[in-house]
Order: sequence, then C-alpha cells, then structure tokens
Amino acid sequence: MYREVVTDVFFDLDHTLWDFEKNSALTFEKIFEDHGIDLELEFFLKEYRPVNLEFWKLYREDKIEKGALRYQRLRKVFDRVNYAVEDTVINSLAHAYIEHLSTYGHLLPYTREILDYLKPRYKMHIITNGFEEVQTKKLDNAGISGYFDQIINSEMAGVKKPNPIIFQLALARTMVLPQHAVMVGDNLEADILGARAMGLHTIHLNVHGDPLHKHGEIIHHLSEIKSFL
Repeated sequence: MYREVVTDVFFDLDHTLWDFEKNSALTFEKIFEDHGIDLELEFFLKEYRPVNLEFWKLYREDKIEKGALRYQRLRKVFDRVNYAVEDTVINSLAHAYIEHLSTYGHLLPYTREILDYLKPRYKMHIITNGFEEVQTKKLDNAGISGYFDQIINSEMAGVKKPNPIIFQLALARTMVLPQHAVMVGDNLEADILGARAMGLHTIHLNVHGDPLHKHGEIIHHLSEIKSFL
C-alpha cells in the first residue's frame, strides 16, 4: 500500500521492537534478588504493568519529571500490594532498574525478520520517548542499532511524542517529507495520532488491545508490515 510513496520508516522502540515486558520482568527478577525483596514476581508485575503505563502517560504530558516517575511508579505498586519498603530501598531499586534494564536484549517476535526485510528497501529510524542514556544501550545490546540511520529521542527534542516538535525534528534530521514517511508504533496517542497530525502515514502495532479505529493501518504482529511495505 505504501510501497510507491514511502522512503523512510520510523519505529518506536519499547513495546514495538524491544520486548519491554520480558526485559523488564528479567530486570525486576534480578534487582529483587539483589535487594532481598521477598515478593512473588508475577504478583508484583500484574500491578506494575498498568501503573507503569499510567506514569508514562503523565510523563508524556509533562505532568511528572523523570526522577519522580522512576520513584513513584514503584512506590505506588509496593503500596498496592501491601509490601513495606523504605524510601531508601525504593530509590535504590529505581536506580538499579535503569542500570540493568538495557542489558537485556529480547525483541518482539519477527523484529529481526522485518528489519532484514525492510533494510534493503527503506531508510529506517527510531523516534522514542525513552531516556537517552537507556535507549541507545537497548539498541546496542539487542544487536539492532546498525539497522537505523537516525535515533531521535525526547530528551534530544526537548518534548515527547505526540508533541509535533519531535516529529518535526525527525523529519528535518532525515530530510524526508512527511508524505514519504511512515510511523510504526504501539501507542495510539503518542505514535499514531502524533505522527498523523504531522502528515505521516501510520501503522499501529496494537499490542495493548486498543479498540479498532480508523487512524491508519492496524497490525498485531510485526510480520504484517510486509502487507504494506
């Protein structure tokens, strides 16, 4: 569908290529053991997953700072599961989580397959709201940094998706017109609506069970990108 018009493909990273849930679970498993947290991991993660998404939404909307996000998401979950943890331990866990998260490199199914398929055909780039010091390490440790020409992050842009400025920066750095670009991402608000507002085509990797919509194409596995590119 986009083969005749698209020259550049922009990807989100977390939940789109990089398997955030699996890598995050492995990180918590390690840091819980290191800090003597005697809590069943899946019980914790069941509460953590929606809370983390909630706090990232606040971060995207500039309603919370990076340091507060890292602390408060953990504090809220430990309070929810009625597990007593001192603030000093929370801060230590928050630091250790960021330190170790990027050392894991599990990717979502079909990631390498689709990147190998796209590489000879298109220029590929990353647009991410993730923290600069972490995202580059994720790409390197997952062995996929070489696929991408430009890595644009929110700290570099000074704003977060869906703010149009980050998409403007991405288009400027890649020297591509929006009608010749497609954005692939998991977050309807940040990735899809943000990109469409700037005139990019979009492919929504619907991994969160969002309702059907008409804001561009919807896929459930990365391999489906071959139907459009």
